[in-house]
Amino acid sequence: MNTPFETQSLRMVEAHLFEVQAPEADVGRILEAVTAIDPLAMSPAYDSNAFVSAPGTERYRPREGAVAGVEEAVRQRPGVVSVSFETVQGAEVAGRIAEAIFQVHCYQEPVIRITTLLTARSKGLDQSANPHRWWNTTGDWKRQP
Repeated sequence: MNTPFETQSLRMVEAHLFEVQAPEADVGRILEAVTAIDPLAMSPAYDSNAFVSAPGTERYRPREGAVAGVEEAVRQRPGVVSVSFETVQGAEVAGRIAEAIFQVHCYQEPVIRITTLLTARSKGLDQSANPHRWWNTTGDWKRQP
């Protein structure tokens, strides 16, 4: 089991890290189902925290029991992404999230991986003068006034 700990700036807390593979077009539906259960908050200042990878190609071959029927050729499906997010709400909520993903996923056997780990949460200390923080940079992703 992971043992939570603290540093000067961070609290390390136990979380469930989800990784879900899905067609890119399904990501919105999946995250909508997830955030209906848990807002995926990092702090009171941020929620709906998730990461979506660049699309890749998934490989699989339908066998006996597949809804598509048995096929001999290996299929290659482009446009599949990996979605990852964390919940710190415990195993019961993680189970509800996994079930919700299964219900809205388009696959017969969706790829849903859950890892228990420690994740960082800021203690909310004043970082207004830190030159490495986004609000003290001119990154092109920063909202323009």
